[in-house]
Amino acid sequence: MWVSLYFVTNHTLRDTILLSSILTPFTITPTNDHNNNNPSITSPPHHNHTTTSNHHQNALPNPNPPTLTSFPPPNPNHHPSLPQTPSPNTTSNPSPNVLLLLHPTGDTSTNLTPLAVALNLPETTTITLQAPTPLPFDLGGFHWGDDITFSPDGGLDMDAGFSRSVKVIHEVIRDVLVRKCGYKVRDVVIWGLGQGGMVGLEVARVLALKGVDGGDKDKDDGERCLGGVVSIGAPVGLDGGRSGSSSGGGVGKSKTPVLIAAGKEGDGTAVTAAGVRRTQEWFEFVEVVRYKRKGDGMPRNREEMTPIMAFLARRLRSYKGVPEGSVEIS
Repeated sequence: MWVSLYFVTNHTLRDTILLSSILTPFTITPTNDHNNNNPSITSPPHHNHTTTSNHHQNALPNPNPPTLTSFPPPNPNHHPSLPQTPSPNTTSNPSPNVLLLLHPTGDTSTNLTPLAVALNLPETTTITLQAPTPLPFDLGGFHWGDDITFSPDGGLDMDAGFSRSVKVIHEVIRDVLVRKCGYKVRDVVIWGLGQGGMVGLEVARVLALKGVDGGDKDKDDGERCLGGVVSIGAPVGLDGGRSGSSSGGGVGKSKTPVLIAAGKEGDGTAVTAAGVRRTQEWFEFVEVVRYKRKGDGMPRNREEMTPIMAFLARRLRSYKGVPEGSVEIS
């Protein structure tokens, strides 16, 4: 396992976020406004975690943010060492959010570290994960697929089955973040690029079917739903379509909120109308935002980035304004 961490724990959700070289400053602020006039978008409800100092069942979470030693050592065949990252600042409360960054085909986790630094997400520990399989033929980089497949135009097909990668990421969430560090599944948000976005959606889809401990359909939604998934340029893969619909698995649609950002419809985007329908078959809340240009990929300007930051503002949690000794009402 190859991971690198970037900690931002001494900010609140009202602080300014700089995405250097892409954006002018953003201010990320929690919002309860989910009205949207676009009929093709279904927005999730805002899970506003009310607090009280007098009653209810669950204490506010008090996780221990992960460090590099929380994870298994990297496979020496993949990379000899872990990149060094800043240590977390000490604050009265640990960061309540974890963001997993998943790279596209042919990339590495270290190439996402500048993005983690530039995002500077408040009260969030950002973890960049590297795919488990190197590309063959000295192509460089790694991929998330079970196999290497090629698209009709001769390029690498990102939809290559993800059973191995889903298992790896599931172990990170279950064994490290939940069991070792004390996070809830809902505290984890995934942001994936290309194939990384597709595998992130598959992780959320499998969680909806099996729960964090696997196979227990009686688990509540808190054990089945991530805080959200941001997928840049990828819908649910064909394996999801071949598996039928969520109702066929004996559970309802996943309540994990999903945001897909992609190029405008037509040639040059992997997010086709069929891919969007396939995603909506598995997820209750799916928002699709289209760039005005052709082609998928990372947002290139403020207009393209704004919907993503607004989504994160709705999904990230904050201790801002919570009195000491409060407990959580979900």
